[in-house]
Amino acid sequence: MTRSAAQPPLRVESALAGCSIVVAADRRSIDSAAVLERQGATVLASPPLGVAPRADATEVRTTIAALIAAQPEFVVVTTWAEYWNWWDDAYAGGRGEELDHALRDAQVVIRGSAMSVESPRHLSSVLRPAEEVAAHALVSAMAGRRVAVQRQRPVSDGLEAILIEAGAAVVDVPARGWGPPPDPARVRRSTLQAAAGEVDAVLFASAAGSAAWLAVAESEGALDAVRRRASNGRLLLATPTPIVAGPLRAAGIPSVVAECGNRAALACAVIAHFGEGGAPSLRTDAGRMEVRSGGAVIDERFVPLPRTSASLLDALFLAEGRVLSRAEIARSLPGAPRSGHAVEAAVARLRDALPVSGVVQTVVKRGYRLAVADL
Repeated sequence: MTRSAAQPPLRVESALAGCSIVVAADRRSIDSAAVLERQGATVLASPPLGVAPRADATEVRTTIAALIAAQPEFVVVTTWAEYWNWWDDAYAGGRGEELDHALRDAQVVIRGSAMSVESPRHLSSVLRPAEEVAAHALVSAMAGRRVAVQRQRPVSDGLEAILIEAGAAVVDVPARGWGPPPDPARVRRSTLQAAAGEVDAVLFASAAGSAAWLAVAESEGALDAVRRRASNGRLLLATPTPIVAGPLRAAGIPSVVAECGNRAALACAVIAHFGEGGAPSLRTDAGRMEVRSGGAVIDERFVPLPRTSASLLDALFLAEGRVLSRAEIARSLPGAPRSGHAVEAAVARLRDALPVSGVVQTVVKRGYRLAVADL
């Protein structure tokens, strides 16, 4: 993809104007969704997995009893939601106050998220990305420390073994299993939207979630298009840790791992991509251009576009100045196959919507192209 030479930060009023972002997790697992919305994005929650109920009350009582008995100084859980499940279970079983006392001073780490935990009464809750947990264990005086570690599924990073080798007293805590998604149709729709360019980014909170979302994309015949759009930079896939990104790497799909290390880590990665020159751009006769699912940023100004116009501009943008025939353009437009007349009408509407004339050029008897500078 041809890019502007300097790639300066965009100066549009909202960094994510025109972006639609899929949160492939329970929205509570990615509390940066609100940050993205404040930056102009439309956020679509589409959890690919649900939390399966516990098999029986015995497992619940065993888990709570183990935590209370251990009174851990350091707690590692798989997700934010799973942490809160402990409290729901404890209070439902009449042991909420005991759990509160047992975990009052514990440091809490969320494996599958890069956001902190607002715990009920704890004096401090420390958040670290999962790959930093082991490093923290090695540089801290872990010998003799009581650590409760919830099992990591389906991917193990070997954290329990590292902690034991460092001398910690590890208490193994079972995790709830995964169940079917709350809304399977919404998950299927999100994969098709990602493949068709109707969303600009997909965010994941767990390795199980990213693997499940990819499985749905494959079953819907959308995986190749997702891979292609991620490879050309028009679809951002973001995760909080390398473990969560593992299924994406295995599928040959590029992704970004958040590095901010705070409660808005995923939002930080997305805003940096779209607002600080990370997204693909072209130098056109109208100025620097970026294409988004809801329009385009042209010379630091966001231009909203309807779905058909955005799809047409996206196809021309990805061609990088190459001429597209009417047949190629027809295949890129949403909906049923379009006639030559429909393509001409779509081109006319796009030209009317753009702030500068001549950006979409007609090449006689061949088709249309984007007026890319210095082509």
